[in-house]
Amino acid sequence: MLTLFEIFLRNAINGQLSIYFNDTDWIVNQKSSFMSNNSLNSSRFQMRTSVQKAENTIRQKGSTVTAGKVIAEQTFGFWTSLFENHHYRLVGGSPIQCFANKPPQANRSIIATKLNEIRLFRNRIYHNEPVCFLHNAVDFSHVQQTVQTIYELLNWIDADLATYANSYDHINRIIMAGNNL
Repeated sequence: MLTLFEIFLRNAINGQLSIYFNDTDWIVNQKSSFMSNNSLNSSRFQMRTSVQKAENTIRQKGSTVTAGKVIAEQTFGFWTSLFENHHYRLVGGSPIQCFANKPPQANRSIIATKLNEIRLFRNRIYHNEPVCFLHNAVDFSHVQQTVQTIYELLNWIDADLATYANSYDHINRIIMAGNNL
């Protein structure tokens, strides 16, 4: 679920930024433009650095740098950072357009909060940290809430994505097994 969500979000944002910049290679062509804006100095130009690092990694593998390869190398944090206020403004608010089915009250801030919650949960999973305990008790409520948020955002992007992801979702079965321990 986490991997699918990350891929779907990345592809949706990439599509919107390709339209916004009128450039399917925006990720490599914007290093000296919005990714170098002085307002990003406090983040030490993290996005630009991430793109440059990806390009170096691709070259070290003996491959040709392409926008698609650079996009695939970016972290989930790279994509979610586009909903942080300073990045969001620099790209004209275009990332929110990937949530075509969002309710009217769901603004950048609400989406950024939801994405950050998913990102933090994802990082716990990927670093093999426990996610099923509340103090000394087994508790899957945070897992279930995160899954619900993922499905909510998938539906906001495209309901077909949520349906597709559901065919790979085994979380409820795992939770039931965990509750029976």
